[in-house]
Amino acid sequence: MPRNPCGHNPGALRVRRMSGQTRLEDELRDQGAVLARRAQAGAEAAERAAALLRRDDVRYLVVAARGSSDNAARFGQYLLGSAVRLNVALAAPSLYSDPARAPDLSGAAAMAISQSGQSPDIVSVLTAARAQGRPTIAITNDENSPLALAAHAVVPLATGPEESLSATKTYVASLHSLVQLAQALAPDDERASGLAALPALLTSAVEEQLASRSRFDVLRDATRLTAVGRGVSFATAYETALKIRELAGITAEAFSPPDLLHGPIAALTSGNWVWLAAGHDRQGQGAELLSKLRQRSVPAVVVAQSTALLAAADVAIPLRGDVPDWLAAILAVVPGQVAGFHLAELRGVEIDHPHGLSKVTLTH
Repeated sequence: MPRNPCGHNPGALRVRRMSGQTRLEDELRDQGAVLARRAQAGAEAAERAAALLRRDDVRYLVVAARGSSDNAARFGQYLLGSAVRLNVALAAPSLYSDPARAPDLSGAAAMAISQSGQSPDIVSVLTAARAQGRPTIAITNDENSPLALAAHAVVPLATGPEESLSATKTYVASLHSLVQLAQALAPDDERASGLAALPALLTSAVEEQLASRSRFDVLRDATRLTAVGRGVSFATAYETALKIRELAGITAEAFSPPDLLHGPIAALTSGNWVWLAAGHDRQGQGAELLSKLRQRSVPAVVVAQSTALLAAADVAIPLRGDVPDWLAAILAVVPGQVAGFHLAELRGVEIDHPHGLSKVTLTH
């Protein structure tokens, strides 16, 4: 764990940055400590949010988000669906800009995930839900934001300022919040143990990936990358594609294995790379995909617990095999973050301010 678990040592940050370290690298290293800091307050806030979801008139959850927060929403969709048997739908925020014409939310609770809490279209989903008398939840880093003010319950990310434009610690804090919400709704001893272990495991994963980031040198000249994952790892695939695209400028997209195999695999050639986030691959779809990629001479990065998948990889990134799927999916975010960071280094990108990236997108 970092020597400063609270992560507030400006002098230390100045020394590191003078030596060439970026804000993004500081924030990558701070992620485990962030989760440790927010654990108790986050669990208490999750309990308040869970109370709204336990209402007799709540049958499903609608979640609004953009960017990395939307990828967190995908994680929540699979986690809450499997752990709590709660149906989770992803909102189309533009449909809620006029509360009087918004979709009918009878039987729903509405949740929004936004680091800044400023995007008007995300706020509009909670505003419309409140106008229909539905319970609303905000997961945000700003408890005084318009989004927080529109919510009946606020789950603070509590990461402190995220100075680099590319979201890292706010993303993993969003995932952490959703796991805490699942735990509040359906207490589970294994999940509780995983939550307790996660900060240290995340810190270790970041240090390991930063120390071995030269493994991603082979992607330096890549022009296209396809990230693949299923279940909770579907969110990891999306976040990996986003990080590599926004930091390194490589065209990257994400699919589930069935969707990729259904037809889009036809566009993959030896000039492309595939990034597979697969966990244990219990359904064998990762193995099927790698077999077909071999036939097309498409190289693959594999982030997995499955030794068989790792043996078939061009770049193998093993995950701990003794952790549950949700925890492995969070740890699997780190290689994608570090790959985006390192490829940006190699390509001469201004890492903390990549061209075209904005921290707050004021969409309507």
